[in-house]
Amino acid sequence: MQIYTGKPSSGTREKNQGMRVVLDMVKGLKGHNVTCDNFFTSYSLGVELKKEFDFGWNCKKNKPELPWELLQLQGRILNSSTFAFSEDCTIVSYLPKKNKNVMVLSTIHNDSQVCDGKGSKPDIILHYNSPKGGVDNLDKMTSTYSCQRMTARWPLVIFYNTIDVSAYNAYVL
Repeated sequence: MQIYTGKPSSGTREKNQGMRVVLDMVKGLKGHNVTCDNFFTSYSLGVELKKEFDFGWNCKKNKPELPWELLQLQGRILNSSTFAFSEDCTIVSYLPKKNKNVMVLSTIHNDSQVCDGKGSKPDIILHYNSPKGGVDNLDKMTSTYSCQRMTARWPLVIFYNTIDVSAYNAYVL
């Protein structure tokens, strides 16, 4: 567990903090599938993790490495998908609602396969959404069955959270 305690004492802002956090978290693991939120992601992180992991993540629209064609919404129909391929990864731009563009980058998938049925979501997005159920269950269970108490002391908040997550992990195992 890494606790954010503010800016370093040197006063300089850390660059690629998200990349550093992800690389620290996966250190020692091999052959796993890593799924990240858009705060932690970048193309360079995907290239770095591709060496040992399968990687999928949600992209922010302001990333400089995203192709301009994927960001365009004008003229696109609902539930349409646009793909971009490179030797390292595949990016999909999916339009589930008007003016809502979902971008997911994956090092696992290398095709433009779209699932048939309602919504016609690309396989990349279905794969990205599949592990999110575990996080949702953790949040639901720890909010329902929690040992946390009101306190203004942050070390106790972290201690209570650690107890809650440990109890959930014991329940799952």
